[in-house]
Amino acid sequence: MNSTYIRTAGILLHITSLSSDYGIGDLGKEAYRMADWIASTGVGLWQVLPLGPTGFGNSPYAPRSTFAGNELLISLEQLVYEGLLDSRDLEHHPVFSRDHVDFNRVLTWKLPLLKKAAANFLSGKHSHQSAFDAFCSKQAFWLEEYAAFMVLYETYGDGRWFSHWPKELGRRDPKALDAFKAEHRGKLDEWKVLQFFFEMQWNAFKLYVNAKGLKLMGDVPIFVASDSADTWSNLHLFKTDAQGRFSAVSGVPPDIFSETGQLWGNPVYDWDVLKKDGYGWWIKRLERLFAMTDILRIDHFRGFDAYYEIPAGDATAENGIWVEAPGKDFFNVVRRHFGPVPIIAEDLGLMTPSVEELRNSNGFPGMKILQFGFGKDEKGQPNYYDDFLPHNWDEHFVAYTGTHDNNTTLGWFTSLDEDDKQMVLSYLDCSEQEVVWSMIRALMLSHARCAVIPMQDLLEKGGEARFNYPSSCNDRNWSWRVEKGACTAHIANRLLDLVTISARTGKRGDDA
Repeated sequence: MNSTYIRTAGILLHITSLSSDYGIGDLGKEAYRMADWIASTGVGLWQVLPLGPTGFGNSPYAPRSTFAGNELLISLEQLVYEGLLDSRDLEHHPVFSRDHVDFNRVLTWKLPLLKKAAANFLSGKHSHQSAFDAFCSKQAFWLEEYAAFMVLYETYGDGRWFSHWPKELGRRDPKALDAFKAEHRGKLDEWKVLQFFFEMQWNAFKLYVNAKGLKLMGDVPIFVASDSADTWSNLHLFKTDAQGRFSAVSGVPPDIFSETGQLWGNPVYDWDVLKKDGYGWWIKRLERLFAMTDILRIDHFRGFDAYYEIPAGDATAENGIWVEAPGKDFFNVVRRHFGPVPIIAEDLGLMTPSVEELRNSNGFPGMKILQFGFGKDEKGQPNYYDDFLPHNWDEHFVAYTGTHDNNTTLGWFTSLDEDDKQMVLSYLDCSEQEVVWSMIRALMLSHARCAVIPMQDLLEKGGEARFNYPSSCNDRNWSWRVEKGACTAHIANRLLDLVTISARTGKRGDDA
Protein backbone atom coordinates (compact mmCIF):
# COMPACT_ATOMS: atom_id res chain seq x y z
CA MET A 1 0.00 0.00 0.00
CA ASN A 2 1.33 3.43 -0.91
CA SER A 3 0.56 6.35 1.37
CA THR A 4 1.04 10.05 0.75
CA TYR A 5 1.43 10.88 4.43
CA ILE A 6 2.63 9.25 7.60
CA ARG A 7 -0.12 8.16 10.00
CA THR A 8 0.59 8.20 13.71
CA ALA A 9 -1.16 7.83 17.04
CA GLY A 10 -0.50 9.01 20.55
CA ILE A 11 -1.60 8.96 24.18
CA LEU A 12 -2.44 12.06 26.21
CA LEU A 13 -1.17 11.76 29.78
CA HIS A 14 0.34 14.51 31.89
CA ILE A 15 3.32 13.75 34.13
CA THR A 16 1.42 14.68 37.30
CA SER A 17 -1.02 11.86 36.48
CA LEU A 18 1.58 9.12 36.82
CA SER A 19 1.42 6.86 39.84
CA SER A 20 3.92 7.28 42.68
CA ASP A 21 4.13 6.87 46.43
CA TYR A 22 4.60 10.58 46.98
CA GLY A 23 1.28 12.12 46.03
CA ILE A 24 2.04 13.28 42.49
CA GLY A 25 3.47 11.85 39.31
CA ASP A 26 7.17 12.63 38.86
CA LEU A 27 10.19 11.85 36.72
CA GLY A 28 11.12 8.75 38.67
CA LYS A 29 10.80 5.06 37.91
CA GLU A 30 7.06 5.15 37.13
CA ALA A 31 7.68 7.63 34.31
CA TYR A 32 10.10 5.19 32.71
CA ARG A 33 7.72 2.27 33.21
CA MET A 34 4.98 4.29 31.55
CA ALA A 35 7.27 5.01 28.61
CA ASP A 36 7.79 1.25 28.26
CA TRP A 37 4.05 0.63 28.38
CA ILE A 38 3.18 3.36 25.88
CA ALA A 39 5.83 2.05 23.51
CA SER A 40 4.29 -1.43 23.79
CA THR A 41 0.99 -0.07 22.40
CA GLY A 42 2.65 0.79 19.09
CA VAL A 43 1.82 4.49 19.21
CA GLY A 44 4.54 7.00 18.41
CA LEU A 45 3.57 10.01 20.54
CA TRP A 46 3.25 10.82 24.23
CA GLN A 47 1.44 14.13 24.72
CA VAL A 48 1.85 16.09 27.96
CA LEU A 49 0.45 19.41 29.15
CA PRO A 50 2.57 22.53 29.85
CA LEU A 51 5.45 21.69 32.18
CA GLY A 52 5.84 24.97 34.07
CA PRO A 53 5.50 25.46 37.86
CA THR A 54 1.83 25.95 38.62
CA GLY A 55 0.40 28.64 40.85
CA PHE A 56 -3.09 29.38 42.15
CA GLY A 57 -5.56 26.79 40.88
CA ASN A 58 -2.77 24.36 39.91
CA SER A 59 -3.40 24.94 36.21
CA PRO A 60 -0.55 24.00 33.84
CA TYR A 61 -1.93 26.76 31.60
CA ALA A 62 -1.18 29.47 34.17
CA PRO A 63 2.38 28.69 35.27
CA ARG A 64 4.60 30.97 37.33
CA SER A 65 7.07 30.80 34.45
CA THR A 66 6.77 29.64 30.86
CA PHE A 67 10.50 28.81 30.85
CA ALA A 68 10.87 26.96 34.16
CA GLY A 69 9.98 23.37 34.94
CA ASN A 70 7.56 22.33 37.65
CA GLU A 71 9.69 21.51 40.69
CA LEU A 72 7.03 19.10 41.98
CA LEU A 73 7.85 16.79 39.05
CA ILE A 74 11.38 16.22 40.38
CA SER A 75 11.89 12.66 41.59
CA LEU A 76 12.86 12.53 45.26
CA GLU A 77 14.03 8.94 44.84
CA GLN A 78 16.51 10.07 42.22
CA LEU A 79 17.83 12.69 44.64
CA VAL A 80 18.29 9.94 47.22
CA TYR A 81 20.17 7.86 44.64
CA GLU A 82 22.47 10.82 43.96
CA GLY A 83 23.20 11.27 47.66
CA LEU A 84 21.38 14.60 48.00
CA LEU A 85 18.74 13.17 50.33
CA ASP A 86 18.77 10.29 52.78
CA SER A 87 16.37 7.41 52.22
CA ARG A 88 15.01 8.08 55.71
CA ASP A 89 13.76 11.45 54.44
CA LEU A 90 11.13 9.60 52.41
CA GLU A 91 10.12 6.96 54.94
CA HIS A 92 7.44 8.81 56.88
CA HIS A 93 5.60 10.56 54.08
CA PRO A 94 1.89 11.34 54.41
CA VAL A 95 -0.65 8.83 53.15
CA PHE A 96 -1.53 10.30 49.76
CA SER A 97 -4.49 9.45 47.55
CA ARG A 98 -3.66 6.91 44.87
CA ASP A 99 -5.96 8.34 42.20
CA HIS A 100 -5.83 12.12 42.78
CA VAL A 101 -3.25 14.78 43.58
CA ASP A 102 -3.78 16.85 46.71
CA PHE A 103 -1.57 19.70 45.50
CA ASN A 104 -1.43 21.64 48.76
CA ARG A 105 -0.53 18.55 50.76
CA VAL A 106 2.13 17.52 48.25
CA LEU A 107 3.64 21.01 48.18
CA THR A 108 3.75 21.28 51.98
CA TRP A 109 5.60 17.96 52.30
CA LYS A 110 7.73 17.88 49.15
CA LEU A 111 9.07 21.42 48.74
CA PRO A 112 11.08 21.40 52.01
CA LEU A 113 12.72 18.14 50.91
CA LEU A 114 13.55 19.60 47.52
CA LYS A 115 15.11 22.63 49.18
CA LYS A 116 17.05 20.35 51.53
CA ALA A 117 18.48 18.56 48.50
CA ALA A 118 19.31 21.91 46.88
CA ALA A 119 21.09 23.08 50.04
CA ASN A 120 23.09 19.84 50.08
CA PHE A 121 24.03 20.40 46.46
CA LEU A 122 25.21 23.93 47.19
CA SER A 123 27.26 22.70 50.13
CA GLY A 124 29.33 20.58 47.76
CA LYS A 125 27.65 17.19 48.10
CA HIS A 126 27.60 16.67 44.33
CA SER A 127 29.94 16.32 41.41
CA HIS A 128 27.89 18.30 38.91
CA GLN A 129 29.08 21.83 39.73
CA SER A 130 30.41 22.46 36.22
CA ALA A 131 27.16 21.22 34.68
CA PHE A 132 25.20 23.49 37.01
CA ASP A 133 27.34 26.47 36.04
CA ALA A 134 26.82 25.68 32.36
CA PHE A 135 23.06 25.39 32.90
CA CYS A 136 22.92 28.76 34.68
CA SER A 137 24.87 30.38 31.87
CA LYS A 138 22.75 28.87 29.11
CA GLN A 139 19.44 29.73 30.82
CA ALA A 140 20.48 33.14 32.10
CA PHE A 141 17.78 34.82 30.00
CA TRP A 142 15.12 33.72 32.47
CA LEU A 143 16.65 31.76 35.35
CA GLU A 144 17.89 34.57 37.63
CA GLU A 145 14.63 36.49 37.35
CA TYR A 146 12.54 33.38 37.98
CA ALA A 147 14.55 32.60 41.11
CA ALA A 148 14.17 36.20 42.31
CA PHE A 149 10.44 36.09 41.59
CA MET A 150 10.00 32.93 43.65
CA VAL A 151 11.95 34.29 46.62
CA LEU A 152 10.01 37.54 46.44
CA TYR A 153 6.79 35.59 46.26
CA GLU A 154 7.75 33.60 49.34
CA THR A 155 8.79 36.77 51.15
CA TYR A 156 5.90 39.06 50.22
CA GLY A 157 3.40 36.87 48.41
CA ASP A 158 1.03 35.25 50.88
CA GLY A 159 -1.54 35.21 48.10
CA ARG A 160 -0.64 38.70 46.86
CA TRP A 161 0.48 39.41 43.31
CA PHE A 162 3.67 41.30 42.55
CA SER A 163 1.63 44.48 42.07
CA HIS A 164 1.09 44.38 45.85
CA TRP A 165 4.71 43.82 46.84
CA PRO A 166 6.78 46.77 48.06
CA LYS A 167 6.50 49.21 45.18
CA GLU A 168 10.20 49.40 44.38
CA LEU A 169 10.41 45.60 44.07
CA GLY A 170 7.11 45.12 42.28
CA ARG A 171 8.19 47.70 39.72
CA ARG A 172 11.74 46.37 39.58
CA ASP A 173 13.71 49.40 40.76
CA PRO A 174 17.30 48.33 39.85
CA LYS A 175 18.92 49.42 43.11
CA ALA A 176 16.24 47.86 45.32
CA LEU A 177 16.18 44.66 43.29
CA ASP A 178 19.97 44.26 43.37
CA ALA A 179 19.95 44.76 47.12
CA PHE A 180 17.20 42.16 47.57
CA LYS A 181 19.06 39.63 45.43
CA ALA A 182 22.28 40.19 47.36
CA GLU A 183 20.52 39.75 50.68
CA HIS A 184 18.76 36.56 49.59
CA ARG A 185 21.45 35.08 47.33
CA GLY A 186 21.36 31.71 49.08
CA LYS A 187 17.61 31.32 48.55
CA LEU A 188 17.89 32.40 44.91
CA ASP A 189 20.57 29.80 44.34
CA GLU A 190 18.34 27.09 45.84
CA TRP A 191 15.61 27.84 43.30
CA LYS A 192 18.18 27.77 40.51
CA VAL A 193 19.44 24.39 41.71
CA LEU A 194 15.88 23.05 41.70
CA GLN A 195 15.59 24.07 38.08
CA PHE A 196 18.87 22.30 37.41
CA PHE A 197 17.48 19.16 39.05
CA PHE A 198 14.42 19.36 36.82
CA GLU A 199 16.57 19.90 33.74
CA MET A 200 18.80 16.92 34.47
CA GLN A 201 15.88 14.60 35.20
CA TRP A 202 13.77 15.81 32.27
CA ASN A 203 16.64 15.45 29.79
CA ALA A 204 17.35 11.90 30.97
CA PHE A 205 13.64 11.07 30.72
CA LYS A 206 13.33 12.54 27.22
CA LEU A 207 16.37 10.59 26.01
CA TYR A 208 14.76 7.39 27.27
CA VAL A 209 11.38 8.19 25.73
CA ASN A 210 12.96 8.99 22.37
CA ALA A 211 15.06 5.82 22.52
CA LYS A 212 11.80 3.86 22.90
CA GLY A 213 10.67 5.28 19.55
CA LEU A 214 8.33 7.83 21.08
CA LYS A 215 8.16 11.57 20.46
CA LEU A 216 7.08 13.95 23.19
CA MET A 217 4.36 16.44 22.32
CA GLY A 218 4.37 19.54 24.52
CA ASP A 219 1.89 22.36 24.88
CA VAL A 220 2.23 26.15 24.58
CA PRO A 221 -0.43 28.36 26.19
CA ILE A 222 -0.52 31.42 23.93
CA PHE A 223 -0.87 33.75 26.93
CA VAL A 224 1.06 33.78 30.21
CA ALA A 225 -0.23 34.16 33.74
CA SER A 226 -0.76 37.64 35.18
CA ASP A 227 1.06 36.63 38.34
CA SER A 228 4.24 35.20 36.84
CA ALA A 229 7.92 35.81 36.44
CA ASP A 230 7.21 36.31 32.73
CA THR A 231 5.07 39.39 33.29
CA TRP A 232 7.03 40.76 36.26
CA SER A 233 10.36 40.67 34.41
CA ASN A 234 8.98 41.66 30.97
CA LEU A 235 6.18 44.09 31.76
CA HIS A 236 6.97 46.18 28.67
CA LEU A 237 5.80 43.32 26.45
CA PHE A 238 2.23 43.61 27.72
CA LYS A 239 -0.41 46.31 27.43
CA THR A 240 -0.30 48.48 30.54
CA ASP A 241 -1.55 51.87 31.69
CA ALA A 242 0.45 54.87 32.95
CA GLN A 243 0.72 53.28 36.41
CA GLY A 244 2.21 50.08 35.01
CA ARG A 245 -0.95 48.06 35.58
CA PHE A 246 -2.37 45.72 32.94
CA SER A 247 -4.80 47.72 30.84
CA ALA A 248 -6.39 44.81 29.00
CA VAL A 249 -6.88 41.08 29.55
CA SER A 250 -7.83 38.11 27.41
CA GLY A 251 -10.98 36.07 27.01
CA VAL A 252 -13.66 35.12 24.49
CA PRO A 253 -16.90 36.94 23.70
CA PRO A 254 -20.45 35.92 24.66
CA ASP A 255 -21.80 32.95 22.71
CA ILE A 256 -24.45 30.25 22.97
CA PHE A 257 -22.50 28.65 25.82
CA SER A 258 -22.06 31.81 27.91
CA GLU A 259 -24.17 34.96 27.83
CA THR A 260 -21.33 37.02 29.30
CA GLY A 261 -18.41 35.32 27.54
CA GLN A 262 -15.30 33.99 29.24
CA LEU A 263 -12.99 36.29 31.17
CA TRP A 264 -9.61 34.52 31.23
CA GLY A 265 -7.77 37.44 32.79
CA ASN A 266 -4.35 36.85 31.20
CA PRO A 267 -2.58 40.06 30.17
CA VAL A 268 -2.46 40.63 26.42
CA TYR A 269 0.70 41.24 24.45
CA ASP A 270 1.75 44.58 23.05
CA TRP A 271 2.50 43.10 19.65
CA ASP A 272 3.99 46.37 18.39
CA VAL A 273 6.72 46.13 21.03
CA LEU A 274 7.28 42.43 20.33
CA LYS A 275 7.52 43.06 16.61
CA LYS A 276 10.11 45.85 17.01
CA ASP A 277 12.27 43.42 18.95
CA GLY A 278 11.96 40.76 16.27
CA TYR A 279 9.73 38.71 18.60
CA GLY A 280 12.86 37.92 20.63
CA TRP A 281 10.99 36.87 23.78
CA TRP A 282 8.78 34.47 21.81
CA ILE A 283 11.76 33.03 19.93
CA LYS A 284 13.53 32.30 23.21
CA ARG A 285 10.33 30.79 24.58
CA LEU A 286 10.02 28.44 21.61
CA GLU A 287 13.72 27.57 21.78
CA ARG A 288 13.26 26.49 25.37
CA LEU A 289 10.12 24.46 24.69
CA PHE A 290 11.47 22.77 21.56
CA ALA A 291 14.53 21.75 23.58
CA MET A 292 12.19 20.00 26.04
CA THR A 293 9.78 18.36 23.57
CA ASP A 294 9.71 17.19 19.96
CA ILE A 295 6.37 18.67 18.86
CA LEU A 296 4.38 21.61 20.21
CA ARG A 297 0.65 22.13 20.34
CA ILE A 298 -0.20 25.85 20.49
CA ASP A 299 -3.23 26.49 22.66
CA HIS A 300 -5.71 29.10 21.34
CA PHE A 301 -3.93 29.37 17.98
CA ARG A 302 -6.43 31.88 16.68
CA GLY A 303 -4.95 34.46 19.03
CA PHE A 304 -2.06 34.86 16.59
CA ASP A 305 -4.53 36.13 13.99
CA ALA A 306 -6.81 38.13 16.28
CA TYR A 307 -7.43 38.02 20.01
CA TYR A 308 -10.32 39.18 22.15
CA GLU A 309 -9.25 42.07 24.38
CA ILE A 310 -11.29 43.08 27.45
CA PRO A 311 -10.71 46.24 29.51
CA ALA A 312 -8.90 45.33 32.74
CA GLY A 313 -11.25 45.51 35.71
CA ASP A 314 -14.36 44.42 33.83
CA ALA A 315 -16.35 41.74 35.62
CA THR A 316 -17.39 39.98 32.39
CA ALA A 317 -16.16 39.62 28.82
CA GLU A 318 -19.10 41.51 27.31
CA ASN A 319 -17.25 44.74 26.51
CA GLY A 320 -14.29 43.25 24.70
CA ILE A 321 -13.15 43.84 21.13
CA TRP A 322 -11.28 41.77 18.57
CA VAL A 323 -7.75 43.04 17.91
CA GLU A 324 -5.61 41.89 15.02
CA ALA A 325 -2.29 40.20 15.75
CA PRO A 326 0.67 39.93 13.35
CA GLY A 327 0.52 36.15 13.04
CA LYS A 328 1.71 36.01 9.44
CA ASP A 329 4.81 38.10 10.16
CA PHE A 330 5.43 36.27 13.44
CA PHE A 331 5.48 32.81 11.89
CA ASN A 332 7.64 34.05 9.02
CA VAL A 333 10.21 35.07 11.63
CA VAL A 334 9.78 31.74 13.45
CA ARG A 335 10.43 29.79 10.25
CA ARG A 336 13.48 31.89 9.38
CA HIS A 337 14.90 31.13 12.83
CA PHE A 338 13.98 27.44 13.20
CA GLY A 339 13.22 26.23 9.70
CA PRO A 340 10.13 23.99 9.43
CA VAL A 341 8.55 23.74 12.86
CA PRO A 342 6.50 20.77 14.17
CA ILE A 343 3.51 22.71 15.49
CA ILE A 344 -0.12 21.67 15.95
CA ALA A 345 -2.70 24.45 15.96
CA GLU A 346 -5.46 24.25 18.56
CA ASP A 347 -8.12 25.68 16.26
CA LEU A 348 -11.29 24.74 18.12
CA GLY A 349 -14.22 27.12 18.40
CA LEU A 350 -15.23 29.74 15.86
CA MET A 351 -12.54 29.91 13.19
CA THR A 352 -12.46 32.68 10.60
CA PRO A 353 -11.07 32.29 7.05
CA SER A 354 -8.02 34.32 8.06
CA VAL A 355 -7.24 31.95 10.95
CA GLU A 356 -7.57 28.96 8.64
CA GLU A 357 -5.30 30.68 6.12
CA LEU A 358 -2.70 31.33 8.82
CA ARG A 359 -2.86 27.68 9.88
CA ASN A 360 -2.80 26.24 6.37
CA SER A 361 -0.14 28.58 4.95
CA ASN A 362 2.22 27.40 7.67
CA GLY A 363 1.35 23.75 7.16
CA PHE A 364 0.12 23.31 10.73
CA PRO A 365 -2.47 20.57 11.28
CA GLY A 366 -5.56 21.61 13.21
CA MET A 367 -7.60 19.57 15.71
CA LYS A 368 -10.81 17.53 15.67
CA ILE A 369 -12.68 16.35 18.76
CA LEU A 370 -14.91 13.33 18.17
CA GLN A 371 -17.17 14.10 21.14
CA PHE A 372 -18.14 17.38 19.44
CA GLY A 373 -19.51 15.59 16.36
CA PHE A 374 -22.82 14.39 17.69
CA GLY A 375 -24.91 17.53 17.30
CA LYS A 376 -28.31 18.30 15.86
CA ASP A 377 -29.32 20.39 12.86
CA GLU A 378 -31.82 23.25 12.97
CA LYS A 379 -34.68 20.73 12.78
CA GLY A 380 -33.40 18.81 15.77
CA GLN A 381 -32.20 15.89 13.68
CA PRO A 382 -28.75 14.29 13.84
CA ASN A 383 -26.31 16.33 11.77
CA TYR A 384 -24.16 13.82 9.90
CA TYR A 385 -22.50 16.66 7.99
CA ASP A 386 -20.86 17.90 11.19
CA ASP A 387 -17.19 18.78 10.77
CA PHE A 388 -16.31 16.83 13.89
CA LEU A 389 -17.57 13.45 12.62
CA PRO A 390 -14.74 11.27 11.30
CA HIS A 391 -16.17 10.63 7.84
CA ASN A 392 -15.91 14.38 7.19
CA TRP A 393 -12.23 14.73 8.16
CA ASP A 394 -9.29 15.00 5.82
CA GLU A 395 -5.70 14.21 6.71
CA HIS A 396 -4.64 17.67 7.94
CA PHE A 397 -5.78 17.22 11.52
CA VAL A 398 -4.83 15.70 14.84
CA ALA A 399 -7.95 13.99 16.14
CA TYR A 400 -8.95 13.27 19.74
CA THR A 401 -11.82 11.44 21.40
CA GLY A 402 -11.61 14.34 23.87
CA THR A 403 -8.94 16.61 25.32
CA HIS A 404 -7.91 17.54 28.86
CA ASP A 405 -10.80 20.05 28.86
CA ASN A 406 -13.46 17.47 27.99
CA ASN A 407 -15.17 14.92 30.12
CA THR A 408 -13.89 11.39 29.64
CA THR A 409 -15.64 9.61 26.76
CA LEU A 410 -17.55 7.37 29.19
CA GLY A 411 -18.44 10.34 31.39
CA TRP A 412 -19.57 12.31 28.35
CA PHE A 413 -21.67 9.46 26.98
CA THR A 414 -23.44 8.71 30.25
CA SER A 415 -24.36 12.40 30.57
CA LEU A 416 -26.25 12.44 27.23
CA ASP A 417 -30.01 12.17 26.97
CA GLU A 418 -31.43 9.00 25.43
CA ASP A 419 -31.88 10.45 21.92
CA ASP A 420 -28.28 11.62 21.79
CA LYS A 421 -27.04 8.31 23.15
CA GLN A 422 -28.92 6.53 20.38
CA MET A 423 -27.29 8.74 17.75
CA VAL A 424 -23.87 7.82 19.09
CA LEU A 425 -24.67 4.09 19.22
CA SER A 426 -26.19 4.14 15.74
CA TYR A 427 -23.19 5.95 14.26
CA LEU A 428 -20.68 3.63 15.92
CA ASP A 429 -22.86 0.52 15.47
CA CYS A 430 -22.14 -0.68 18.98
CA SER A 431 -23.70 -1.36 22.35
CA GLU A 432 -23.42 0.96 25.36
CA GLN A 433 -20.82 -1.38 26.86
CA GLU A 434 -18.62 -0.98 23.78
CA VAL A 435 -18.98 2.76 23.25
CA VAL A 436 -15.55 3.89 24.50
CA TRP A 437 -13.49 1.49 22.42
CA SER A 438 -15.79 1.99 19.44
CA MET A 439 -15.06 5.71 19.66
CA ILE A 440 -11.35 4.94 19.81
CA ARG A 441 -11.67 2.64 16.81
CA ALA A 442 -13.52 5.29 14.76
CA LEU A 443 -10.81 7.79 15.64
CA MET A 444 -8.00 5.44 14.68
CA LEU A 445 -9.58 4.46 11.34
CA SER A 446 -10.23 8.07 10.32
CA HIS A 447 -8.25 9.98 7.69
CA ALA A 448 -6.76 12.30 10.34
CA ARG A 449 -2.98 12.38 10.21
CA CYS A 450 -2.67 11.68 13.93
CA ALA A 451 -5.06 10.19 16.48
CA VAL A 452 -4.54 10.95 20.19
CA ILE A 453 -6.34 9.14 22.99
CA PRO A 454 -6.49 10.36 26.60
CA MET A 455 -5.32 7.70 29.02
CA GLN A 456 -8.67 7.90 30.84
CA ASP A 457 -10.41 6.63 27.71
CA LEU A 458 -8.02 3.72 27.27
CA LEU A 459 -8.82 2.79 30.87
CA GLU A 460 -12.57 3.36 30.26
CA LYS A 461 -12.82 5.77 33.17
CA GLY A 462 -16.01 7.69 33.93
CA GLY A 463 -16.59 11.32 34.82
CA GLU A 464 -14.77 10.91 38.13
CA ALA A 465 -11.53 10.88 36.11
CA ARG A 466 -12.18 14.13 34.24
CA PHE A 467 -8.97 16.16 34.22
CA ASN A 468 -10.23 19.73 33.95
CA TYR A 469 -13.46 21.61 34.50
CA PRO A 470 -12.95 24.80 32.43
CA SER A 471 -13.71 28.17 34.03
CA SER A 472 -13.69 26.70 37.53
CA CYS A 473 -11.31 26.30 40.46
CA ASN A 474 -12.68 22.90 41.38
CA ASP A 475 -10.23 21.14 43.71
CA ARG A 476 -10.49 18.10 41.44
CA ASN A 477 -9.05 20.07 38.51
CA TRP A 478 -5.80 18.72 37.11
CA SER A 479 -5.65 16.08 39.83
CA TRP A 480 -6.53 12.69 38.31
CA ARG A 481 -3.84 10.00 38.49
CA VAL A 482 -3.32 6.53 37.05
CA GLU A 483 -3.41 3.90 39.74
CA LYS A 484 -0.60 1.35 39.84
CA GLY A 485 -1.33 -1.71 37.73
CA ALA A 486 -4.11 -0.04 35.73
CA CYS A 487 -2.19 -0.09 32.44
CA THR A 488 -2.30 -3.78 31.59
CA ALA A 489 -0.82 -5.83 28.77
CA HIS A 490 -4.37 -6.56 27.59
CA ILE A 491 -5.10 -2.85 27.04
CA ALA A 492 -1.72 -2.34 25.35
CA ASN A 493 -2.33 -5.24 22.98
CA ARG A 494 -5.83 -4.04 22.18
CA LEU A 495 -4.47 -0.64 21.17
CA LEU A 496 -1.57 -2.25 19.30
CA ASP A 497 -4.09 -4.15 17.15
CA LEU A 498 -5.81 -0.87 16.29
CA VAL A 499 -2.48 0.81 15.51
CA THR A 500 -1.70 -2.04 13.12
CA ILE A 501 -5.00 -2.22 11.25
CA SER A 502 -5.26 1.58 10.98
CA ALA A 503 -1.67 1.82 9.63
CA ARG A 504 -0.72 4.29 12.37
CA THR A 505 2.77 2.88 12.65
CA GLY A 506 4.62 6.11 11.87
CA LYS A 507 5.79 4.69 8.52
CA ARG A 508 4.79 5.33 4.95
CA GLY A 509 2.90 2.52 3.33
CA ASP A 510 5.74 1.64 0.98
CA ASP A 511 8.19 1.53 3.92
CA ALA A 512 6.08 -0.65 6.23
